[in-house]
Amino acid sequence: MAGNSHRRGAVRKQGTKKGSVVGSGGNRRKGLEGKGPTPKAEMRPGHPAQRRAAAAAARAEQKRTAAKKSAETPEIIAGRNPVVEALRAGVPATALYVALNVDADDRVTEAVRVAADRGISILEVPRDELDRKTNKAVHQGLGLQVPPFSYASAHDLLKAARESGEPPLLVALDGVTDPRNLGAVIRSAAAFGAHGVLLPSRRSAGMTAVAWRTSAGAAARLPVGMATNLTRQLREWASEGLMIVGLDADGSVDIDTMNIDVDPLVVVVGSEGRGLSRLVRETCDYTVSIPMAAGVESLNASVAGAVLLAEVARRRRAAGRV
Repeated sequence: MAGNSHRRGAVRKQGTKKGSVVGSGGNRRKGLEGKGPTPKAEMRPGHPAQRRAAAAAARAEQKRTAAKKSAETPEIIAGRNPVVEALRAGVPATALYVALNVDADDRVTEAVRVAADRGISILEVPRDELDRKTNKAVHQGLGLQVPPFSYASAHDLLKAARESGEPPLLVALDGVTDPRNLGAVIRSAAAFGAHGVLLPSRRSAGMTAVAWRTSAGAAARLPVGMATNLTRQLREWASEGLMIVGLDADGSVDIDTMNIDVDPLVVVVGSEGRGLSRLVRETCDYTVSIPMAAGVESLNASVAGAVLLAEVARRRRAAGRV
């Protein structure tokens, strides 16, 4: 229509005012600026990955707390045969627990006699209390309390080796987590003239009641030390003039043909399943394998360590060094 002041098809803007446009003072531009790289999922509060990471950290802290508590708490060897074997082996003990009204046999009689001879306290307790002390293990009326183990330092191990009057021979364990294997390695180390055994503080079995028993008392005669960082400690020993030799299924030489000086020496035994860790393997001067018949599974850590230690002892005897 002629009277219509607007053009046909024109769109009228709603809510606008005539006049100058007021600026945002730069706030709109600042709001559009980036806030840096997006954090990783596990760093974003509320993200499922962050919750999983927090839960994993909490579990790790619980394990560390439990390990620390365990290291500070005496252990109880439970069962008639284990208790008698531990007493025969001279495992340090602070108390022998005997259940009230226990059906005494030769093992109970021997345990009480040996404990009395060694000055170990003999305590009669209700069976339910012994159940609690042994975490409901099959104790058969007997429990032997073993005090927390006192570890030596790596420095002390080397000092004792040098003061022995013999070329130092030390054994280091890389991730051996089975206490029975630990005890067996300590027993072999003592049998073949080693001066000490070194454990890493993480990912390793400790000197528990099981390790004590398996060592057949050797841990009472052979110093056992602990290192915060095994790789760093091996490098320090290497700088002190010790040769580092690791047991490895894919060793650079085999035990029959190895042409290395065995004085002074550190023998490194790897874990039961993975063998030597990468950093430890790279720290070794040599890695040694043990030839085996076809179709036979690899030896476990304690047996392989005993084989190499026996060969080292044989070479030292042949050279008149021991």
